[in-house]
Amino acid sequence: MVLKVLSVLDTAKTQLYHFKAIVVAGMGLFTDSYDMFCIPPIMRLIARVDYDNGSKEYKIPLFEVSTMVAIALLGTAIDQVVFGRLGDQLGRRRVYGVALIIMVLSSFGCGFSVCSKKSCVLVSLGLFRFFLGIGIGGDYPLSTTIMSEFANKRTRGAFIVACSQCKALGF
Repeated sequence: MVLKVLSVLDTAKTQLYHFKAIVVAGMGLFTDSYDMFCIPPIMRLIARVDYDNGSKEYKIPLFEVSTMVAIALLGTAIDQVVFGRLGDQLGRRRVYGVALIIMVLSSFGCGFSVCSKKSCVLVSLGLFRFFLGIGIGGDYPLSTTIMSEFANKRTRGAFIVACSQCKALGF
């Protein structure tokens, strides 16, 4: 039964679905990189509001900026293993959808993490960035795997390269 499914996939013609999958997977990783690396300019904006010391130079401690960057990377590193394993057990498309939902909700959470105290802003932003890292950790291993599974034998390598190029270019 499994070999029949694989042989059907290997002989299938390239369809619009394949190109949609490339674009979806590519946009997923583009938004991942944006979400991961947009925090330094955001921290400058937070410094302008919360760290106003009367001078023209608004400095936020390097430890706090580094923590905001590292906490998302921590969530990503942990969850690449977890979501990869869950994708194998529960189905990659279902788990990929859950990862995308986590990314969307935590992105909104990062945007709405507003408090009146500086420490509250940083704690809520850090919490939502950790969950954002969890969603990103699910996107990394699953998007290319899904793309490779649904490509036929003849175009599999080209689609994976195209998927990674879409991710690098942001399409």
